[in-house]
Amino acid sequence: MNFVVSSSALLKHLQSISGVLSTSNALPILDNFLVEVGDGKLIISASDLETTMRTSMEAETKEQGKIAIPAKLLLDVLKALPDQPCTFLINPSNFSIEISYDNGKSKMTGFNGDDYPKTPTIENSNQLKVSGEIISKAINKTLFATGNDELRPVMSGVYCQFSPQDITFVATDAHKLVRYSRTDSQATGSSAFILPKKPLNLIKSNLTGSEEVLVEYNESNAVFTFNDMVMVCRLIDGKYPNYEAVIPKENPNVLTIDRAQFLSSIRRVSIFANKTTHQIKLKLAGSELSLSAEDIDFANEANERLTCHYDGDDMEIGFNSRFLMEMLNNLDGAEVKLAMSEPSRAGLLMPANGDNQNEDILMLVMPVMLNR
Repeated sequence: MNFVVSSSALLKHLQSISGVLSTSNALPILDNFLVEVGDGKLIISASDLETTMRTSMEAETKEQGKIAIPAKLLLDVLKALPDQPCTFLINPSNFSIEISYDNGKSKMTGFNGDDYPKTPTIENSNQLKVSGEIISKAINKTLFATGNDELRPVMSGVYCQFSPQDITFVATDAHKLVRYSRTDSQATGSSAFILPKKPLNLIKSNLTGSEEVLVEYNESNAVFTFNDMVMVCRLIDGKYPNYEAVIPKENPNVLTIDRAQFLSSIRRVSIFANKTTHQIKLKLAGSELSLSAEDIDFANEANERLTCHYDGDDMEIGFNSRFLMEMLNNLDGAEVKLAMSEPSRAGLLMPANGDNQNEDILMLVMPVMLNR
């Protein structure tokens, strides 16, 4: 079994799926790429049992067959080669692989492709088509808010809710929450599932934004098909918390402020905050916002004043500065609104004027108790 392929094209395809490879695989065969040859093309797969990615590319070949090739070794060889045609000669009896190129050749031993775990097939699936730009934006806006608590696995993923009116993506770690909705993309029926973090990162790194993504899903798996790639991932099992219940409905105190100015001010003041709580205090009165932080253990403190537009009662409220900075970094627009009800209840952060009518984004941050 042999095939000829461009070294740089092969490397590009391998790198696009190599993020799936895990350093601690339960099965040694998962340290390999599965290469299936036939009909003038290669289908290359990588898997960690939970997530499988498949990419296809053209190659000169007349035969059919499959082999598992050591992933790290193959990537290292291709990275060290300039762009040129490479000929792979594979001996199906002992799985030896010989790669010939311009001024030499290298040999390695592969494994039987039949031993590679089968990709799960999706039955009774629902599907919808979404633009790559929407999916990419939804992942960027929500992924940072997912949790890392192994005891609450449902919070470590992004909750996707599809309905005939809109599609919504939600992420929370119990301290902060992001809800991102689009009305310019709809599903035929209503459904919801939780996508793990790893496949979301892999999708994000492979989307260009101009493509259309076909999403198919059932109770246990989801499949994303775009460009020349297919990704199958297992969904997180469990019930997502009722996030609507934690979003305060009445928030009469509204601060409107320049996003970049607010962010850089928090960045400077937070240098002096306590290193475990990262607490900064916002004091709102009239058209002035005072930001302050102090670390009593080291007698460090900082204060800044900003002019803003504030509509509501005078108040003092404390937040974790790292959460606020993450949120402001992930919001677009020149101005943002921070809506609050009282110092002990969550604050809602959102763009002051949405540039996109089809997009709705809301970020919630829990306050921290101020030391009196």
